[in-house]
Amino acid sequence: MNVLVLGLAITAAQVLLGCAMMFAIFRLLRGPRAQDRILGLDTLYINAMLMLLTFGMQTGRTLYFEAALIIALVGFCGTVALAKFLMRGEVVE
Repeated sequence: MNVLVLGLAITAAQVLLGCAMMFAIFRLLRGPRAQDRILGLDTLYINAMLMLLTFGMQTGRTLYFEAALIIALVGFCGTVALAKFLMRGEVVE
């Protein structure tokens, strides 16, 4: 019974994360300002990281956890670089 409930909960989380990724893509494409587009991109990479974590929990393979860690690191650096570009107009000083 516990395995069934856990499987259904993970599947429900994956469906909801997929919906959240669609909304983030919508914001990324139709954002009225550049800040909205960066926020959509930030939300998209976080949802992708969480989707990989749920796949890792479902399958029990550690490869998904390592890929999620890489996405988190690259996404954070990308968000910082884009925010710095919007603030000053250049990334490297």
